[in-house]
Amino acid sequence: MRLDKYLKVTRLIKRRTVANEACDAGKVSVNGTVARASYDVKVGDIIEINLGTKPLKIKVLNVTEYATKENAADNYTILEG
Repeated sequence: MRLDKYLKVTRLIKRRTVANEACDAGKVSVNGTVARASYDVKVGDIIEINLGTKPLKIKVLNVTEYATKENAADNYTILEG
């Protein structure tokens, strides 16, 4: 799944266009490298999001096409943030 879509599906970023813009601006990195919106997210990836004042670091546990509000957080675990 594309990085921008993963961020939207898991509700880490509310809109896919905002996720795409954050990737283009270099605010999102995967495994320590700045990633493009087209990056293919895999289980075990470490994603860092630097939006706002507090950076967020997560580990991908699951990649699903759809997630409800209740189970969106089951797709990742927060490492820092």
